[in-house]
Amino acid sequence: MNKKAVTATEMALEFLKQIQAEHGSVIFHQSGGCCDGSSPMCFADGEFILADHDVKLGEIGGAPFYIGGKQYEVWKHTRLIIDVVDGQGGMFSLDNGTGKRFLTRSEVCKVNLK
Repeated sequence: MNKKAVTATEMALEFLKQIQAEHGSVIFHQSGGCCDGSSPMCFADGEFILADHDVKLGEIGGAPFYIGGKQYEVWKHTRLIIDVVDGQGGMFSLDNGTGKRFLTRSEVCKVNLK
């Protein structure tokens, strides 16, 4: 199994290229909030203030991917797979209004229970 904590499908990477072509450098943040915890938010670099407890999981398509600290504690044994589907993006996310949205799928990783 791929050891990366976050990866993306080819479709998501192609969609991300479109977003980057229009908006420049971007970051992702997965909050696990009440409204749409399955959708990572995509922001122009510098438009979202990271908290001290946010955890950087890695990068997809050159874009840093962060997760809220409390959500990380719940999902730390989960590999996130960023995909794209038809639909409405989050209100402040750059995918909003495109007719597509990023979606987080997950795969539970093997946990050593010694």
